Amino acid sequence: MDLRFGAGKPTDEERAAVDALLGPPESAWEGADDRNDTDLRWARGGREARERRELLLPGLHALNDRVGWISEGGLDYLCRRLTVPPAEGYGVATFYAMFAVKPRPATVVHVCTDLACAARGSARVCAELERDLGPAGSAGSGAVWQPSPCLGLCERAPAALAIRAGEAPQAAVVAPATAEAVADAASAPHMAPGEPPAAAAVPQTGATVPQTGATVPQTGATVPQTGATVPQTGADGLVLLRRVGVVDPGSLDDYRTHGGYAALRRAFTLGPAGVIREVTEAGLVGRGGAAFPTGRKWAATAQQPDHPHYLVCNADESEPGTFKDRVLMEGDPYALIEAMTIAGYATGAHRGYLYLRGEYPRALLRLRTAIDRARARGFLGEDVMGQGFAFDIEIRRGAGAYICGEETAIFNSIEGRRGEPRSKPPFPVEKGLFGKPTAVNNVETLVNVLPILIEGAQAYARTGTGTSTGTKLFCVSGTVARPGVYELPFGATLGALLELAGPPKTLRAVLLGGAAGGFVRPDELDVPLTFEGTRAAGTTLGSGVVLVLDDSVDLSRILLRIAEFFRDESCGQCVPCRVGTVRQEEALHRIKDLTGAAAAGDIALLREVGRAMRDASICGLGQTAWNAVESAIDRLGAFK
Repeated sequence: MDLRFGAGKPTDEERAAVDALLGPPESAWEGADDRNDTDLRWARGGREARERRELLLPGLHALNDRVGWISEGGLDYLCRRLTVPPAEGYGVATFYAMFAVKPRPATVVHVCTDLACAARGSARVCAELERDLGPAGSAGSGAVWQPSPCLGLCERAPAALAIRAGEAPQAAVVAPATAEAVADAASAPHMAPGEPPAAAAVPQTGATVPQTGATVPQTGATVPQTGATVPQTGADGLVLLRRVGVVDPGSLDDYRTHGGYAALRRAFTLGPAGVIREVTEAGLVGRGGAAFPTGRKWAATAQQPDHPHYLVCNADESEPGTFKDRVLMEGDPYALIEAMTIAGYATGAHRGYLYLRGEYPRALLRLRTAIDRARARGFLGEDVMGQGFAFDIEIRRGAGAYICGEETAIFNSIEGRRGEPRSKPPFPVEKGLFGKPTAVNNVETLVNVLPILIEGAQAYARTGTGTSTGTKLFCVSGTVARPGVYELPFGATLGALLELAGPPKTLRAVLLGGAAGGFVRPDELDVPLTFEGTRAAGTTLGSGVVLVLDDSVDLSRILLRIAEFFRDESCGQCVPCRVGTVRQEEALHRIKDLTGAAAAGDIALLREVGRAMRDASICGLGQTAWNAVESAIDRLGAFK
């Protein structure tokens, strides 16, 4: 691309896409066709122009959604409208995997090749697609297919996502995917986000949870034969999942009938400080993997004198094997909206940003509908529930970047910059989004606030263990009979969870925490599923990924896929991660078929590179990129 203003001319379609987002240009300086006398005398800019920079990512989505790719002329027009240097606009556009800056067909099919899908036959699907449609990246039958990292559809693996650009963009989930089903979806005249398949009964086991004495929620409800999204649907004892599959996710009245907005009413009774006190006393910690105390984060944000404050919901769950937040957003969207409103009230934020994975079209549709209806009924807006509190939510779509799950990378992405992590300190509670105090929580963490306020902190804390309170959502996938999202009290063992999901006859290993996690052996299934329990066992709970592998899965290929994932997703900002992830992948390529002395030299190199990444990388991506490989070598005896 020739990265300068005027290098290319936008098409009428590209102009229409940008103008639909930004409105028509007000002057020739913004791209209007004709200059008037005012344009010749002065040009607007400065602070007003800089404040529009945050619309760059939505503008790139607008172009990509309408045309299917971002041309030189389209990018030039968008950058002119926002007064963004074209070189910077190009840098942002090329940062995200879902955007293309070269021509391609309007229909693109993303075929997941990540861990859960690899364990369920994604390689076979790709081979058949290559046979029927041609190599990845080549246009066939008016569509192009390409391998993709995790799509968050692990319970229905192998999975694919078809996206068609146009005036009304369309998307279709194909899961479980076959080459024939993918081809049919790509050629269908109309697409719609896919629903889970038909159902079959799940046996009840009556398992009990060690350490807590609580009963694992069971169900005799019906679930899909190929893996229900929530196998426990309708079971007694569910807290976070109790409405999923029970209420109409599009009905605000149905949500309120099942207890919706009772927590927000109590929040207004308690006041902001009272809400923070309840959350703190309940012992709620972050469910995204870091396990930072939520009450401390909210209190630190609320106490900052600088205003305005912001709330960011991190719904960019891109860790391979994670799909729990997707299930909550698709099945109970009003719960997230209510929880965000409570968080905004407690922290003094009047605006919340919901940063949503670009690969979640169904969740996007459900959340947009729910936000619009909540706003129309007075549950969002200038006077929430007549209490004099103003709060509103804006959805910002990601575009395929794992690193944007890091809390400060989200800020850069929302602000219209490359999604690269920032150095800390300053911490987000001091200088976060737009340089203002910001509280960042993921979906599961926020939704936990509702039962805390309804039941009270003490009642909530009685579930789980002393330092891991409440319940936890686990994303079970891989070679199990009933993959899906399971809700268990903290303290349940890994073995109890696998009994619910139907373990394989010959268990090889379990990967806890996703690609950034660690492996557990078949003789370690008594590990308690708590933050402290998994740490003591030398692994991590992470975001709740439980990927089950039997002896049919080639472990060396799984490790290589993990290394490829981190190589691809490294933002390249810091040398230890940028170079280390490449060296890790190269070494695993060399030893994937070797054992013993033949692999010893590269294993020593892997350990050296892994330590360097862990000690010196700027963010969690590089710091954890070696975890799974290290645990496979040390715990599972890989390459011996």
